[in-house]
Amino acid sequence: MTNDAAVEALITAGRILEHVGQGDMIRGHVSVRVPGNDAHFLMKPHLVGFDEITQGNALTIDLDGKVVAGHARRHGEVFIHSEIYRARPDVRAVVHTHPTHLVALSATGKPMRPHCQGGAVFAGALPTYDDTINLIRTRELGAAVARALGPHRAVLLKSHGVAVAGTTLEEAVVLSVMLEEAARVQLLVEAAGGAAPEFPPEDIAPLRQFLLSPEQCAINFAYLARKVMGTPMPAALANPGAERAG
Repeated sequence: MTNDAAVEALITAGRILEHVGQGDMIRGHVSVRVPGNDAHFLMKPHLVGFDEITQGNALTIDLDGKVVAGHARRHGEVFIHSEIYRARPDVRAVVHTHPTHLVALSATGKPMRPHCQGGAVFAGALPTYDDTINLIRTRELGAAVARALGPHRAVLLKSHGVAVAGTTLEEAVVLSVMLEEAARVQLLVEAAGGAAPEFPPEDIAPLRQFLLSPEQCAINFAYLARKVMGTPMPAALANPGAERAG
């Protein structure tokens, strides 16, 4: 993938996050490692919304949080991204947003439960960073968030938001969407009086593995991208029998 293609993917990711309601005005940010250079990452700039990322304003940033290419203003919370990338070589993309239901769930201190598919993915695997409610504007605070994340795919920032770390940009975005929906379902279940007995771990595990597969993340990201970018469905999906008939 070229650098321009990576920025286009970042633009699409931003449009998706805005579309699903995770924009929170100009707050929140998304990044992806520069293709072929793990020491640099591309990131949404400050002062613009998720849906306003362009080829001209995307920033290239190093693992110290310094801008190495681009002229826009950098987010103060860049250290969420840089320190996660520093600690986790497997992570290729990071999303930080302030989704309503996840913020509410984080404030309760309750763990994620497998009340839905997204809950099945994150139950028992969603730690919380609770050192401060303030913005993560220093390298030390960013490193603390990365430590709280540990080997997991996401970490709640108590009464603040969430950081999602993906092995691909597609995974980071799709899991961000699923995680917020899981929090919404859990709060509804609790408001209704609580859940019936949960499914056993051996039943949940294969669903979790399926939903985390690269293919599922890519398929769902592609659908969301078509929806927000207004691109047509591929012919093979619109009429899957046509190719065989031909």
